[in-house]
Amino acid sequence: MNYIYGINAVTEALKARGRAFQWVGMAKERHDIRLQRMIEDCRKLGVPVRFLTRVELDHMAGNAAHQGVVAVTSAKQYSDLDDVIGAKRGRYSFVIVLDGVEDPHNLGAVLRTADAAGADGVVIPERRAAPVTGTVTKASAGASEYLPIAKVTNIARTIEELKERNIWTVGLDERGKQTYDALDYNMDCALVLGAEGKGLHDLVKKKCDFLVSIPMLGKVPSLNVSVAGAVVMYEIVRQRRALEKSKSENAATGAK
Repeated sequence: MNYIYGINAVTEALKARGRAFQWVGMAKERHDIRLQRMIEDCRKLGVPVRFLTRVELDHMAGNAAHQGVVAVTSAKQYSDLDDVIGAKRGRYSFVIVLDGVEDPHNLGAVLRTADAAGADGVVIPERRAAPVTGTVTKASAGASEYLPIAKVTNIARTIEELKERNIWTVGLDERGKQTYDALDYNMDCALVLGAEGKGLHDLVKKKCDFLVSIPMLGKVPSLNVSVAGAVVMYEIVRQRRALEKSKSENAATGAK
């Protein structure tokens, strides 16, 4: 069986309708408005609800961080690379590529930020990386249910495929000579983030069109991958919004 847990994670999974739900288990002791709303959502969708003890929910979730809600569902349906590229949301492509992020909480945090920043989708490797589990779904606050997530066999080869499709690849590396905010992201691009502690693999770094770094002004040499990713993702958002604003203002001025 596949379990997802946490109020936001289960709520968003119900809304997204990307999974088949067998049933949703809720804590007998909870009677607050958020669970009442979820019960109503389940009834509207024809999803059975069972009231269980916290011990039973702990056992299903594998931990006590379920907030009184655990759902039995089908597994996350992964996309392929074409789906991610085809999910282009704006003027320019915005793809996140993860080179072996192994911690499920980090993966969930990256997915949450990627969705918030308007990324088209995320690419993860099949091996030596965290898959989209219940822990990831909860850490992403349900964002994993909306983003196309592609599993690929080889990240370096995937970068080559992206480049063949005229998508520039930007690797985040602490030894990158160019600072992250000095690059113009108003182009079809993919942001490549490395694994915790290890960073980008050497071959992946060589394949990237650009390598950028975040200036570290303190004593530690690097940021957590999810935090570093968020910094660069929102620089991409800032630049693209600034361009759109400038174009709108110029068009308005020209109209006058």
